[in-house]
Amino acid sequence: MTGVSLLLDGKVALITGGSRGIGAVTVRLFRQAGARVAFSYREAREQALELRSSCGGPEHCLAIQQELSTPAYGRSLVAAAIAAFGRLDILVVNHGIWPAQDAPITEMTEAQWHQTIAINLDSVFGLVQAATAQMERQEPAHQGAAKGHIVLISSTAGQRGEANHVDYAVTKGALISLTKSLSSELAPKGILVNCVAPGWVDTEMSAASVHDSELGPKIAAGIPVGRVGHAREIAGPVLFLCTPLAGFISGEVVNVNGGAVLVG
Repeated sequence: MTGVSLLLDGKVALITGGSRGIGAVTVRLFRQAGARVAFSYREAREQALELRSSCGGPEHCLAIQQELSTPAYGRSLVAAAIAAFGRLDILVVNHGIWPAQDAPITEMTEAQWHQTIAINLDSVFGLVQAATAQMERQEPAHQGAAKGHIVLISSTAGQRGEANHVDYAVTKGALISLTKSLSSELAPKGILVNCVAPGWVDTEMSAASVHDSELGPKIAAGIPVGRVGHAREIAGPVLFLCTPLAGFISGEVVNVNGGAVLVG
């Protein structure tokens, strides 16, 4: 008896925000599954280049420095990935910002609001627009395979809100709505769109909170499994959604949060 494989041989994936945290682990996992991977980074050049090298070098894993705050930047990133690898089968929208400092609605600046919207949402429009256009005009990587997969990374905040972080919660809620709308539009064309919604995960972005001596235990206590998640526990479901085993899943929000969204 042979094992069940989650393979992406012959496929090309673009993963945004891939130099650190969940993104970096997802890049490694997709490479292990056989995909060629392009990923974006903004400032973490040293980490990006190290990841590129450890995942087979630019012929198999390409690091692209790209600001993502406008639709045009999103389209530019997709174009760079296609220019390098000749096709695009998978788009994982993982990048985003979460301003860590609490900002009540009466104190939140317009600058913070617009920056969060621009990075977490405006750029996604350009990414999805350009990726979809490419997927529609190319043949599937394998006979019987989907023409393309798009996975948007949302958050529990997009489902139940987050006090003092309304800018972030609004963008993540919008990604859930975008997932459902795109699925209705693109599934008939063979492009499957889904969403993964993590809860608290131990990454660089959340480290100050989850490792705080007072706040950390409170966060863990609010999660039914009793701890925060690990990046690989998010990357795994993302990979699954891009394999043939998930070929009948579209428009879904996969909650990966230790049960927290049910008790918040």
